[in-house]
Amino acid sequence: QVQLVESGGGLVQAGGSLTLSCAASGRAFSSHSRGWFRQAPGKEREFVAAVNRSGGSTSYSDSVKGRFTISRDNSKNTVYLQMNSLKPEDTAVYYCAATQFMSVRVAAYDYWGQGTQVTVSS
Repeated sequence: QVQLVESGGGLVQAGGSLTLSCAASGRAFSSHSRGWFRQAPGKEREFVAAVNRSGGSTSYSDSVKGRFTISRDNSKNTVYLQMNSLKPEDTAVYYCAATQFMSVRVAAYDYWGQGTQVTVSS
């Protein structure tokens, strides 16, 4: 079992930056690939970024590529999402998730955090 807790969300102006953190506990953190997803009101949950077990491979959605960076620190059992040049359309609840093999699919992830709200004002 893996427990995930997100933090770092908040209100920021367009063009600003935020860093989300996701702390893991339970089963060995380094045994899982990790992903960030987001869900805006009235929309389906969508893939944002993912990182493999070692941190050596990453994947991004086209909408955030070049602006967001995912990373992990296995010594701290934590994965991060650095978000720069934020836009109002980035407003959503952001979720951290864990899976055995890195994927962009929501259904591939076995464990989910409770989410953290990110609001970008124009």
